[in-house]
Amino acid sequence: MHQPITEPETPPSHPLRELDDRPREACGVFGIWAPEVDVAVETFYGIHTLQHRGQESAGICTTDGRKLTVKTGMGLVAQVFDEQSAAELEGIAAIGHTRYSTTGASRFRNAQPILLDDPLTGEQVAVAHNGNVVNAAQVRVELTESGATFETSTDTEVLAKYLLQFGDEETDADAVWENRFSALMRHIEVAYSLVLLTPDRLMAARDPYGVRPLCIGQVGGRYVVASETCALDQLGATLLREVRPGELITIDERGMRSYQAIFPAQPAGCVFEHIYFARPDSILDGQAAWQSRSQLGVELAREHPADADVVIGVPDSATAHAIGYSSESGIPYSEGLVKNRYVGRTFISPDQRLRDLGAHLKYNPMPSVLAGRRVVVVDDTIVRGTTTPRIVKLIREAGATEIHMRIAAPPIQHPCHFGVDMATRQELIAARHTVEEIRQHLGADSLGYLSQDGLQRALSLGKTTCLACFNGDYPVSVQTDFEVDTLSVPLVTAQPQPANGNGNGNGSSPRRSGRSDETMVALAPERR
Repeated sequence: MHQPITEPETPPSHPLRELDDRPREACGVFGIWAPEVDVAVETFYGIHTLQHRGQESAGICTTDGRKLTVKTGMGLVAQVFDEQSAAELEGIAAIGHTRYSTTGASRFRNAQPILLDDPLTGEQVAVAHNGNVVNAAQVRVELTESGATFETSTDTEVLAKYLLQFGDEETDADAVWENRFSALMRHIEVAYSLVLLTPDRLMAARDPYGVRPLCIGQVGGRYVVASETCALDQLGATLLREVRPGELITIDERGMRSYQAIFPAQPAGCVFEHIYFARPDSILDGQAAWQSRSQLGVELAREHPADADVVIGVPDSATAHAIGYSSESGIPYSEGLVKNRYVGRTFISPDQRLRDLGAHLKYNPMPSVLAGRRVVVVDDTIVRGTTTPRIVKLIREAGATEIHMRIAAPPIQHPCHFGVDMATRQELIAARHTVEEIRQHLGADSLGYLSQDGLQRALSLGKTTCLACFNGDYPVSVQTDFEVDTLSVPLVTAQPQPANGNGNGNGSSPRRSGRSDETMVALAPERR
């Protein structure tokens, strides 16, 4: 006898999380070297284009060739900046960040880019990071024992301080940074795509496995790096290529240079960039994400056909999948659910009355499409199984006679440790229940998941993709009980250090306000 499915014991970490039962976004990083244009405004538009990757905080740091200036704040990019305020951050190069927290809570002090002193030069370095460092807790202990102190609870600060502890005054700057990244990539394997800014150079790097995306573009004499190609398109930049796993890119007045800090054994890009995270118009591995998702729907229709009258997708993330399913099956596609795109993009917590509205708060069904029809409902994933039953109920109440759920990804049975806030294994519905049990829980007439073989056929990625959330085969060893706030321990405020530090990476950082409702502007000392 099948056991009834109950809600996961671990509650959602965000009040609105139960209304959007999907893997949560990673972060978006952006960098530009363009002495002849307003780099902060360009960065504002760049990270605004990457807003889908994180909505908790945003920040921009610029350099004028002598000093760094950074501004960060909580909320959406347009809540922290506008074109006028961004223009106040003058410079020749800039980096930007939009954040969804994985390691380190959603607090003002954890907003990025972060500033640190380089103990070798006395200059400041700004760092913005997308990913999740799996051994951050261990590395933080090592650094603390060496005398380092921390101002944030992020793995970004751990990674940056580990990087900055290396260096030799007798070595030229290029060699210093190359040696630093070689050391970093040998000790910290995954997962990170980084942009770094010093007074006179912009750098970008990707971990040896290429878990998180990062690409390079060019427009005129300007170079741009970004998490996704859609940010390049926004600025009219031409995609040059993706940053290779284990590669360091340096951009300064001499142009762009590449250094392969370490050669990876096996690339392992995140499959969910193709399934869900990347914007549909972004190019991944030479193909638009929209095309990949449509092909996932095609394979899904081949593996799990249905006798139905209409195909709908759960908007907006499953629209392309549903169109692919429709094209292969011959069943007409239509929009059957209208989405309120602003729910879940706010810090306002709903009261009980709004919670009781359930999925109605986010989706509204269209009876003119659904009533009296057999409906195929295509979605990209089921994580906890908290939202889908409500969607099925909405569609049933709108008059659908049959509901056939089709999921354009295999069952998620293992958590991600590389920068995707997915769930703990205890929360994952497919880790605890059979497909039939899940179908009964959803209230659907049938349920079909895309197979791992079907996923591989659709994406044609071979063995260059991480599928650990489906099969548990992680590219590196992971701490299986890792949680978001592993590094949220009592913090010791860094004390000012001499310009010539001792190389342990514990330089001072500008003081940050503890208030979560304000922005911060910090001016670094002029270059010496």
